[in-house]
Amino acid sequence: MLTWLTHRQICARTAGCCFAILLAATTPSHAQSVADFYRGKTVQLLIGYTAGGGYDLNARVLARHMGKHIPGQPNIVPQNMAGAGSLRLANFLYNVAPKDGTAIGMVGRGMAMEPLIGGSATQYDARRYTWIGSVSDQVSLCATWHTSKVKNWGDMLKTEFTVGGEGSGSDPDMFAIMIRSIFGVKIRLVSGYPGGNEINLAMERGEVDGRCGWSWSSIKITKPDWLTKQQINLLLQMALHKSSELPDIPLIIDLARNDRERQILKLVLSRQEMGWPFVAPPDLPRERADALRAAFDATMKDPDYLAEARQRRLDINPMSGNAIDRLIADLYATPPDVVAATKAAISEGAK
Repeated sequence: MLTWLTHRQICARTAGCCFAILLAATTPSHAQSVADFYRGKTVQLLIGYTAGGGYDLNARVLARHMGKHIPGQPNIVPQNMAGAGSLRLANFLYNVAPKDGTAIGMVGRGMAMEPLIGGSATQYDARRYTWIGSVSDQVSLCATWHTSKVKNWGDMLKTEFTVGGEGSGSDPDMFAIMIRSIFGVKIRLVSGYPGGNEINLAMERGEVDGRCGWSWSSIKITKPDWLTKQQINLLLQMALHKSSELPDIPLIIDLARNDRERQILKLVLSRQEMGWPFVAPPDLPRERADALRAAFDATMKDPDYLAEARQRRLDINPMSGNAIDRLIADLYATPPDVVAATKAAISEGAK
């Protein structure tokens, strides 16, 4: 008893010292617990599209490099989970996937906006996801096969043509519906393709004339021969800013005829700022969420990753997870009348 009392008295008189010792003892183990958790584990990177397209390529390159920047250096294994323009994966990550940091995903950039302006099949709140980061912003295009009668913006307004889509909320569907509603473009959407590669095959086979919502970087990477052989017509840029490589292709924002149209276009096209987004389920332990975000940021500066990205001609202009949080918060703060007008335009265009 005497020893215990003496020890208690000492600690009481040196409370600051005891607190410092306790903090020093707990802080390293807290930081180490992230490494302990991930050491020897596999992190599943789910990709919301089929193999071979821009989303798939960006995800697989990241998977080869990001693991070494996560404490404990887990193995990251990519796996495709296509369906409904990645809506299937978005719902899965939110409701089914483990919320411990062992499952992350790459979803379509439009999934962040789908609960706000899209259909009713969403089963998530985009603001609650753990956004990890985006590799780059993107300019998307409308393009047609070279045999199509539609070869420019003027043709889009007067000649009916078909485009392929992937599902509600995906760029090919949303953009086709939007331009039909706002500008009266004579476009017919054939949706349900599992990914961009399948739409490309449909173009070659003559099943559809083309596609809207096709990333310029993906075109350059996956179909450079189509560009050099002039097998596709580039019709319209779908983004907030033009690509410097396409000065003669019209930008949709420049075609808006009034402020309301510009507001609608800005709300829909802001998704382009987070062009290749990576996301984890909501409610991850904070230290693991921070570790994943830090690992993504470190990968974006990794010389080996950047060398492979250059080799594969990937655009790298990253956006952090925190920046995506801010972007989504701003978009969800859009005035209700603009949201309503956007939903009305999309609903009318979908008919």
